[in-house]
Amino acid sequence: MTGRSFSLQAAIIGFSIRFRGVVIATACLLFFYGLYGLRHASYDVFPEFIPPRVTIQTEAAGFTPEQVETLVSRPMEIALTGLPGIQRVQSTSIQGLSVVNVLFATSTDIYRARQLVGEQMNVVAQQLPAGVHAPTMTPLTSSAGLVLVIGLTSEQQSLMQLRTLTDWSLRPRLLALPGVAGVSVFGGERRSLQIQVHPDQLILHHIGLDDVLAAAQEATGIQGAGFIDTPNQRVVLQSDGQALTPESLARTVIVRSDNGAVTLGSIATVTEAPIPAFGAASIEGKTGIVVNIWEQYGANTMAVTREIEAALTDFRPQLQGQGITLHADLFRPANFITTALGNATRALLLGGFLVVAVIFLFLFDLRTAAICCATIPLAILIALSLLETLGVTLNAMTLGGLAIAIGEVVDDAVIGVENVTRRLRENRLLVQPASTARVVLDACVEVRSAVVYATFAVIIVFLPVIALPGLSGRLFAPLATAYVLAVMASLAAAVTVVPALCAWLLATPGETRREPPLAGWTARAYECLLARLMRHPRFVIGGMILTTLIGFAALPFLESDFIPDFKEGHLIIHMTAAPGTSLEQSLKLGRQVTEKLRQLPEIRSVAQRVGRASLDEDTYGPHTSEFEVDLNQVDGKASRQIDARVRKALDGFVGASFSVSSFLTMRVNETLSGSSSAVAINIIGDDLDVLDIQANNIVRMLHQIHGATDVRIEAPPGVPELAIRLRPADLERWGLRSADVLRSIHTAWQGETVGQIYERSAAFNVMVRLDDASRNDVASVGFLPLHTVHGNYVPLRAVADIYETNGRYQVSHLGAQRTQTVTANVTGRSAQSFVQDARTAIAKNIKLPLGTYVQFTSAAEAESQSRKELFINSGLAAIAVMILLSIITQGWRNLALILVNLPFAFVGGILAIIVSGTTLTLGATVGFVTLFGITLRNSVMMISHFETLVEREHLTWGVTTALRGARDRVVPVLMTSLVTALGLAPLAVDMNAPGREIEGPMAAVILGGLMTSMILNLFVLPILAVKFGSFSENETGFPETLFK
Repeated sequence: MTGRSFSLQAAIIGFSIRFRGVVIATACLLFFYGLYGLRHASYDVFPEFIPPRVTIQTEAAGFTPEQVETLVSRPMEIALTGLPGIQRVQSTSIQGLSVVNVLFATSTDIYRARQLVGEQMNVVAQQLPAGVHAPTMTPLTSSAGLVLVIGLTSEQQSLMQLRTLTDWSLRPRLLALPGVAGVSVFGGERRSLQIQVHPDQLILHHIGLDDVLAAAQEATGIQGAGFIDTPNQRVVLQSDGQALTPESLARTVIVRSDNGAVTLGSIATVTEAPIPAFGAASIEGKTGIVVNIWEQYGANTMAVTREIEAALTDFRPQLQGQGITLHADLFRPANFITTALGNATRALLLGGFLVVAVIFLFLFDLRTAAICCATIPLAILIALSLLETLGVTLNAMTLGGLAIAIGEVVDDAVIGVENVTRRLRENRLLVQPASTARVVLDACVEVRSAVVYATFAVIIVFLPVIALPGLSGRLFAPLATAYVLAVMASLAAAVTVVPALCAWLLATPGETRREPPLAGWTARAYECLLARLMRHPRFVIGGMILTTLIGFAALPFLESDFIPDFKEGHLIIHMTAAPGTSLEQSLKLGRQVTEKLRQLPEIRSVAQRVGRASLDEDTYGPHTSEFEVDLNQVDGKASRQIDARVRKALDGFVGASFSVSSFLTMRVNETLSGSSSAVAINIIGDDLDVLDIQANNIVRMLHQIHGATDVRIEAPPGVPELAIRLRPADLERWGLRSADVLRSIHTAWQGETVGQIYERSAAFNVMVRLDDASRNDVASVGFLPLHTVHGNYVPLRAVADIYETNGRYQVSHLGAQRTQTVTANVTGRSAQSFVQDARTAIAKNIKLPLGTYVQFTSAAEAESQSRKELFINSGLAAIAVMILLSIITQGWRNLALILVNLPFAFVGGILAIIVSGTTLTLGATVGFVTLFGITLRNSVMMISHFETLVEREHLTWGVTTALRGARDRVVPVLMTSLVTALGLAPLAVDMNAPGREIEGPMAAVILGGLMTSMILNLFVLPILAVKFGSFSENETGFPETLFK
């Protein structure tokens, strides 16, 4: 840095004073442009925090989980693992479905990633077995994903009619809305036309299942008839002969004989019936339909919600006319967004009001206070405009960054305006006073260099936060970006708008400016107290060292956490019953759970989803349920109490395990651990039975560790199975082919789709399967008649061994290796300490066989990695800050005086955590980094002013000069510290409010550190400067203008 750069600052300030009308008009233009931009800003609760992810689904109807794993999931994993930027590949194989999740590095372009995955899917699709559908990618959704959950119930309409209305009227309407990525439908009965074959009639009429399939396909098939070209026109031929009703399909002839025609109606019941369901739903204990609506990646949640609700309003009269009740807000994430943004906005406004009050009390002049306060809305609105330009949404994190910056954005103006008013008072006492413009120029230039350096030091300190990797970076980078942009905007305003306003508003000829009463009294009282303390330097320095040591000693006793639970006013309850539990039994248990929960007055509504939706990325079975529990409006403290009461209400249910979390906490956990719980322990190996045994051992061990709750195996074995093993010798004896027998089994119980029928714009499958009596009777499986080539019939048991056994619902992979997962939540302690105890206990008590190992994926792992990255980057930033500060200080001693403020500020942050009763979250850790940047400013200003007194006014360094300099700086130091602290106070005081889960602890740390830092700057730093400082005229050899 040379004197030329300071000349540039003087030129900018001089230009602003000379053309103050232009500068003020430009500022007004930017102000109104920012207000206009607020109306069109994108609002969301949090930034996009989930790394780029692609989910691939492949249907393999009738395949067992092990078959899906081997034939579908594994080839897909092998094809995908070589793609660039992949961080993790997970797959889940269940009966009839493979779901593969591919997570990419944070910097990956999600659209390019989807293109690469699509190319590999096309290659794999050619290698999949017959009967397996082509793999498809699920829609691209945002981090929160779910934008609205609604429900339908009716006393008049059947479940099939409800589902038909939802699938063919409501769902297409919702999918057509801008911003909607997908609509998942749970529950109801999917309509189909079924040919339910009676086995005894097959034998009676000497007909095989293949004959039934062929006849049904011909009857329901449709062919285009073409057109006729005449000399004058083209006439389209429309042929109509397809069987579209149960009656017409039943009359379809299978075979003719001397005894007459055998029709489908002769050997089967042809009727409309529901397709076998994957899931079910209930609302307030009443069976119905639940609809999850997902938003597109990068969509404006508030705007999408309004679009959906407008469409539902239009749809409501049609539903009411058919006796259908619409439950339009079973879960509405926009409520949390509104509450969180409202709380952040109120904190911003209250903080701004307190800042204005402090400024007025100290300056005691409306004009000077107005000049300082004008920079607050200007800097904030400029920052918001820049954020919008950068594509950053207006969310709780960006508003939190602005709320934290609200005190800082006024600091530059306070320092400049206070120096201008002081110099104007001194100027008017001179025999030949200079012009107001000249005094304003000199006063602004005098403090501006130190302010610029201090501001750039703050920006450098924030760079490690912007550079955080993974989920923590995606959450905190927008906060840091908002803060940096606001501080830069305030610096720009301080060198342009503030001088212009000072020259305009403070240029009153002949006016005598008195020292503000509060400022004068504070300076005099402070000078007397500091003079007394300077007589006992050892006592003061010893007290500082002791306090610092005590604060650092308390650090190991602080509980740490990654991100606290979000208080959304909504809970997600996972319920897992015994494997093999039916949909009906899960619904019955769900009604009991609903009845118990509805006894709690804080709960507004309860909706249950059982199993999964068709083509949904979830792989839950009929033994798994999710409850959407919406709460009445409650504050943060009450929210924690409700969590405890809900858990207590669920304790009484035997035969089911539960886990409770908020929606956003669940999404964060899914990102960090791959499951909905805070801690996931993956047991990885080749033998599934060994993995199950070790998982049970770990579950028993976790129950013995303090803080463990909701402990469960994610995919427990024990699903009842009926094994059918064909005997090759008997197949040969009866002249049967294994493929024919397997196809008959598939048709009988899975059902074979042979065509579609059309009704207006809706299409319904035509299926062939056994009748309900035969299909739902385990004992009748062995009696399935198989038609031989000789026209005889043999029962299935004649060619196969049929026996009951236990299987597994799903097979999971992590990194293309088999895995069994144990999940747990943690209460009453930090996840990090819990994971450490779990690691120790597993290493000590559980002996894993060769080839099997344990891997933890949890918030604790992410927390450790984020803190490590933050500390490394902060170390590099600290070096950069020291290099920057060394330019404006006279030697290493003065640099050390500035930096001695940091440990004392650290102690204040620790005390704030202890007093507030919070944990050392990642937000609190980022608060410490932020604190160090903010607190450097006052130390820089104090030391810089001492150097100015020695160099410009040629005072001899000693106690007298230190007292003079400290008195000059006490009001700016108090004002900047108080305005920053009061700007943060609304966030820190009510940190339990919704939307402040991350910024609250961060603000508390900064607030506590600011207070201790202010005490050090005012009472300890001058004493240290007298004892250890090195101040002399131009000792560094730089030009004197460097320090002006």
